[in-house]
Amino acid sequence: MTINCKGNLIDLSRPKVMGILNVTPDSFFDGGRYNTQKAWLSQAEKMLQEGATFIDIGAYSSRPNADFVSEAEELRRIIPIVELLIKEFPNSLLSIDTFRSKVAKLCIEAGASIVNDISAGLLDDKMLDTVGTLHVPYIMMHMRGTPQTMQQLTDYDDLVKDISFYFSERIAEAKSKGIHDIIIDAGFGFAKTLSQNYELLNNMELLNTLGRPMLVGISRKSMIYKLLDTSAAQALNGTTVLNTIALQKGANILRVHDVKEAVECVKLISEINPR
Repeated sequence: MTINCKGNLIDLSRPKVMGILNVTPDSFFDGGRYNTQKAWLSQAEKMLQEGATFIDIGAYSSRPNADFVSEAEELRRIIPIVELLIKEFPNSLLSIDTFRSKVAKLCIEAGASIVNDISAGLLDDKMLDTVGTLHVPYIMMHMRGTPQTMQQLTDYDDLVKDISFYFSERIAEAKSKGIHDIIIDAGFGFAKTLSQNYELLNNMELLNTLGRPMLVGISRKSMIYKLLDTSAAQALNGTTVLNTIALQKGANILRVHDVKEAVECVKLISEINPR
């Protein structure tokens, strides 16, 4: 199970880690923490040294009820960091967390490798055509509505079956646009209640039938700290527990704030359950 990034085949049969680098002022855990060139470089270098295969850069917070950010502002935030990281770490594989086709296109042209779209192309009708033209891997996530409305859209007939049907449709549409390397993200925390998040995790292996690599992003999310009556800052241990379960359920990429701990999860689980 491989994806092509800049002409390099990345084998996802052994799970990989994607480090999160948010350049937003309002992300739920690290908002405003990385707002200078020095901070960007320091955190990127740290994640790469700790074993991250990918770095996911986001300039528009997708947390519930996040503030709207214009396309111009998103570009103003994200293009400089892509250019800087590619200059300093030319072999790094950068993923761009955006649902806007113009942002995706300009970032890939600046040297990024992957498009990570929380809407699976449903918030920008040019996204799938754009990614197909760019010939880069595409991460499509399950979500309903927008970050501003998603938490009011949590009624499902059958959660896992509905998500599977959603991906079947979106994968077919993406393939019709010439997108070959498709990764699915079940969207923990997006249009799902706390109990639905755990139902999804408990049955996540059923999504393996879609035949696509799976990314899991549960790092420090409210599904952890609300259940434990704590905070995002204190949710690393819970994150590690759930990442371990996700790997056992078939996750191919862990998207995390804490790379070192996730890499250790992968190493230990790979020893117990080699793929």
